[in-house]
Amino acid sequence: MTAPIRVLVCDDQMLVRTGLVTIIDAQPDLEVAGECGDGRAAVDLAGRLRPDVVVMDVRMPLLDGIEATRLLAGAGVPHPVKVLVVTTFNLDEYVYEALRAGASGFLLKDAPADRLLHGIRTVATGAALLDPEVTRRLVGRYAARIRPADGAVRDIPLTPRELEVLRLIADGLSNSEIAAALVISQETVKTFVSRILAKLQLRDRVQAVVYAYRQGLVT
Repeated sequence: MTAPIRVLVCDDQMLVRTGLVTIIDAQPDLEVAGECGDGRAAVDLAGRLRPDVVVMDVRMPLLDGIEATRLLAGAGVPHPVKVLVVTTFNLDEYVYEALRAGASGFLLKDAPADRLLHGIRTVATGAALLDPEVTRRLVGRYAARIRPADGAVRDIPLTPRELEVLRLIADGLSNSEIAAALVISQETVKTFVSRILAKLQLRDRVQAVVYAYRQGLVT
């Protein structure tokens, strides 16, 4: 029998946290490893409990969720933890900063329970979760502020086909949608995605989206 996905729930609102814990614990393949109400406790508990996924609020006392995410999953962290940011704040800066900090996904708290559960399972597999609407409307708008001042695309070590796949990833397309658009198999798409991540030294599709916007590959 496969071990359940262990989840750490971090939210400073007790009612919200209790609701998340209840929803997650009701699933046979998920298990709440712990819960806390501030970012500092989140970092401490994650270090001790080593959960598979941390569900992280943004606005919390002592240490906010973005900084906690950076300490758990940011660049240079020796043993990064997968973080799914769940917040009521649908703002450019929160989305972008959470992703820059190393989050593997981003959901709003008004998302249905099944989307939350799907998000936890998706992030646990090592994949990334970013709603296409969030990708286009929020990440794109915010990343535009830090593109090269001259507007030039820097030298990118990808083939023309890989660049094409990267642009489609940044547009929020799934593997099946990319396969349909390029008239290739999903397995071929997976191969392209793996090559792109390896060549650009990126962890997942979320980082690939941010990279594409920062380089001006999509608008």
